[in-house]
Amino acid sequence: MSKSSSPLSRSRLWWGIGVLAAGILVWVAFFDSHSLWQRYRWHQELETLRHENAELQQEIERLQTQLDRPLSDSLVERIARQQYGMKRPGETIYRIEPE
Repeated sequence: MSKSSSPLSRSRLWWGIGVLAAGILVWVAFFDSHSLWQRYRWHQELETLRHENAELQQEIERLQTQLDRPLSDSLVERIARQQYGMKRPGETIYRIEPE
């Protein structure tokens, strides 16, 4: 065997290396457990969760502001009647349902 390889065998070698590299690239991009596709989906989920977290933080701040305000007796009575169905002794309550 001589030191110079035939052009056909070199061509096959480079094609083989190219196919192997392409196979590895496809594997890493789509099929690996930490593939680029999976990382993209995780990033999308992270952004969704961050947005949801910001909305929940705003809701917490709004509710905290409501808790910090003192409640009047009339407001407490309205909440007790509307949300908890409470009534005064001897009182009859008629609920009217919308059609």
